[in-house]
Amino acid sequence: MNIPTEPIGSLPRPRALQEAFAEHAAGRLSTAELEKIQDQAVVDTLAMLEKLGSPVLVDGDQAKPDTITYPVQGLPGLAPGGAVIPYADGHTRQLPRLTAGPFRYQVRADTYLHAARAKTDLPLKQAVVAPSALSLLYPADGIDGYSREAFLSDLADQSEAEIRACLDAGAHAVQLDFTEGRLSLKLDPTGGILDSFIELNNLVLSRFSEDERARIGVHTCPGADQDSTHSLDVDYTELLPRLFRLKAGNFYLQLASEADPERVLSVVAEQLRPGLRVFVGVTDPLDPAVETPEQVRDRVLAAARHIPVDQLGTCDDAGFAPYADDTSTARDLAFAKIEARLRGTELASQALGA
Repeated sequence: MNIPTEPIGSLPRPRALQEAFAEHAAGRLSTAELEKIQDQAVVDTLAMLEKLGSPVLVDGDQAKPDTITYPVQGLPGLAPGGAVIPYADGHTRQLPRLTAGPFRYQVRADTYLHAARAKTDLPLKQAVVAPSALSLLYPADGIDGYSREAFLSDLADQSEAEIRACLDAGAHAVQLDFTEGRLSLKLDPTGGILDSFIELNNLVLSRFSEDERARIGVHTCPGADQDSTHSLDVDYTELLPRLFRLKAGNFYLQLASEADPERVLSVVAEQLRPGLRVFVGVTDPLDPAVETPEQVRDRVLAAARHIPVDQLGTCDDAGFAPYADDTSTARDLAFAKIEARLRGTELASQALGA
């Protein structure tokens, strides 16, 4: 397959793992028993992706509680009542808030990568939370004895260490999840919050060499949780020019669920720089209908009218289950959509003579 294609990250957890999370939270299952079930879910995920012929694998975030707060599980100085993320269907997700410093990751994503690497020799991609998302943990009224500036400095150091550890562990690619980018324009249409997010993320990305940044990417989407989004109503073209200021080598863009993908692609083409690769979303995790390979092919061919083939890739619009308790998408459905992406990208490669 000459047009590269990659999954975004999370996949629905098997029922046994869903039940294990609940039993562990209730104190009826030990951590060791939970980890054993998580490990088996990773084995099954990698095996299924390999069976489908995916050239790049992910562990499906099977051991993560969610894609945002996994680094701070067990961190002293956290309390409930942080920033609230509202979704279009009315449900919300709430982050914890930081009450004391210093800020330190308790879990780094390279631990997941090492665990998956022990189970496969194929290329592995690792998704990590963008520092901009974790910046939301700091309360608006501040923390006595721990300034926001000190927190952001610690956060940048921790994020850099996580990305570097994943690169050192041999990750095929490290993907920063930046779903808060589009949401920020809903909270602040002036773009002030988004500019601060871009500045913080670039502070981290600028610490890597050009060769290293070629293996680092940024994923953006309008949220995907319980079959709902948090910012699909925000004009995508307001985000894209700022998004492409990020010092990353790869951009993973939600596109299949956009009402006017041609308009989005025209803006992407204006922002494209030499050396970048744009992975366009060709499957919609929130749509219960499975795309056909021919639909995927046509979406790739549409993108190729705007993006040079040697700078084009494909992906899913978003992860299929960013939160461990999200059961809105069946595991089999997610794999069926991934298979459609793989087959459709191959058809497009053939059509383009790639």
